[in-house]
Amino acid sequence: MSKKISTEAVELMYQGILTLKDMKECHAFFEDICTVNELLSLSQRFEVAKMLREKRTYQEITEQTGASTATISRVNRSLNYGKDGYSIVFERLDEKEK
Repeated sequence: MSKKISTEAVELMYQGILTLKDMKECHAFFEDICTVNELLSLSQRFEVAKMLREKRTYQEITEQTGASTATISRVNRSLNYGKDGYSIVFERLDEKEK
């Protein structure tokens, strides 16, 4: 983990997230901790990541999500050179669908 985000407060928040038991608790927690714009921004990045994994073009992604090309590039960089966080989540979602 990067030094910038490896703090006791961040670790406590992650531990708190791991205690959430269901979708209702996730909704309640994230609606309390994030602004509407923060939630929409996070969900937009997640949608962009999903579409990039599906090999969609930047133009398609921009048209469907409203994300800027800078956001798409940032997410693409995370998918290709990040810590594999997106991959872990998408693989688990795929397993859950089966």
